[in-house]
Amino acid sequence: MPPRVKFQKEEIVNAALETVRAKGPESLTAREVAAALGGSTRPIFTWFDSMESLKGEVRALAAERYRGYLERGLRESVPFRGVWRQYLRFAKEEPSLYKLLFLTRPTGASGGAVEALRFSQELARESVMRIYRMDAYTADCFFRDLWLAAFSFATMIVTDECPYTEEEILAIGTEISVSICKAYKEIPGLAAGQYDRDAVFSAVIGGGQTE
Repeated sequence: MPPRVKFQKEEIVNAALETVRAKGPESLTAREVAAALGGSTRPIFTWFDSMESLKGEVRALAAERYRGYLERGLRESVPFRGVWRQYLRFAKEEPSLYKLLFLTRPTGASGGAVEALRFSQELARESVMRIYRMDAYTADCFFRDLWLAAFSFATMIVTDECPYTEEEILAIGTEISVSICKAYKEIPGLAAGQYDRDAVFSAVIGGGQTE
């Protein structure tokens, strides 16, 4: 009779996730996970062909936690502001998972900040289209621009280098949101890059030389 498997797959993945939360993405090693389980590395490789397979499962579980934050944001009275707030809250409350998802280059073809942007766009697209009265393409561009700004703030948060309060960050986010929305509404072709840059700058600054 084969020996009984001491740990189930779900237990190993959860232990690996908690290891990352406590010690950071660099701790996602067979030795560290085995220590968290209180045993050897053998159970890990009973369920997983390699550590890369386990890392993929951990990233997927971390992404589900991230999804939960964004979905809570979408239920707020102003969904995009809610998404912005929850994105930053995820960075503050789960800095190690944020680093794993957004600041650690995945070994495989998927994952990382660009995939997270696309994942977030898909969740927020309908709300952005409805609230800001944009088509899908413009809504995605609008979300992309604001997400990149949020990414900058979140990166400062997880590296303990953010000098702004949550209120200040939200106020700056509102300024950026209003500016981009107004620009997309008033400058035909802006989202697609099909506009006269010099003419637009000249109109904004009242004539004179542009950069």
